[in-house]
Amino acid sequence: MHTAKRLGETNKSQGDYKVGKPYKVKGVEYTPEEDMAYDETGIASWYGPNFHGKYTANGEIYDQWDVSAAHKTLPMPSIVRVTNLENGRSLVIRINDRGPYVAGRIIDLSRRAAQLLGVEQTGTAKVRVQIMPNESRVAAERAKAGGTQLAAKDTPISVKGVNSEPVASQTLSDPLEDQRNAKAPGQLYVAPQSAPVVQAQLVTHTQILDAPVTQSASKIAPVGQISRVAVSPTQLYVQAGAFSDVGNAERVKNHLTTIGNVSVTPISVNGRDLFRVRVGPLSSVADADALLMEVVDAGYVNARTVVEKTARN
Repeated sequence: MHTAKRLGETNKSQGDYKVGKPYKVKGVEYTPEEDMAYDETGIASWYGPNFHGKYTANGEIYDQWDVSAAHKTLPMPSIVRVTNLENGRSLVIRINDRGPYVAGRIIDLSRRAAQLLGVEQTGTAKVRVQIMPNESRVAAERAKAGGTQLAAKDTPISVKGVNSEPVASQTLSDPLEDQRNAKAPGQLYVAPQSAPVVQAQLVTHTQILDAPVTQSASKIAPVGQISRVAVSPTQLYVQAGAFSDVGNAERVKNHLTTIGNVSVTPISVNGRDLFRVRVGPLSSVADADALLMEVVDAGYVNARTVVEKTARN
């Protein structure tokens, strides 16, 4: 049998609310900012043992068994929904660190978040990351007030300075058996694991979509809430850039034609017409990683890997 810690029974280490100044890593500039419209697709990775017990970018102590993640620009803390576009698992996650700085990655999951999203064994996955505005505002206000924790419970145990509450657990049935029994659609059963487990809550996607949008802390979606959504086939591309001048986009396309199949597509972003230059589609994350490095080496240091739904014929 498998267990999952009851929601709200983890004692979070305290940290500051932090947006941060612009910074540069490996020649790439990043500008942290509040972005309540953030919605991006790309590749997720995860980090764990080598960082467990160390400080995060906003002064918390990283616990690989918490449901958290690192992001390059979103404020800390922020609350995001991360959806695995390969298996439909969707998880509410708290951003409390900076990274990842491996080319092509848009979010670095904690080990526990990776387990719940089905990423631990594969190492990477195609994902969609969406800011949750109300939840993020509540988390920010708590952090500014000096209390990032959602709850405190009983006596903590210490692992290199990490305070983690004793696990109050509930029994979960065998997830593989549940899937074989084809229970109600829209539910997610947590995959088995041999490592310690922390907060997870089984809900339906309908419950999440129908939840009222409010600033009330009792009604916002809690960190660790997990669901399953319908996913469509997707393809990977490397985007060299998006340009307001179609002539500039065409010049970039011509520059990259020896690298792969390059296309220019128009898109409207916040009422602004842009022209995206993309190379692809690509068949795997490994192929996308290799091509991304070629595009970066060609001079487009802000190139990134993106995920798009497969076009229907």
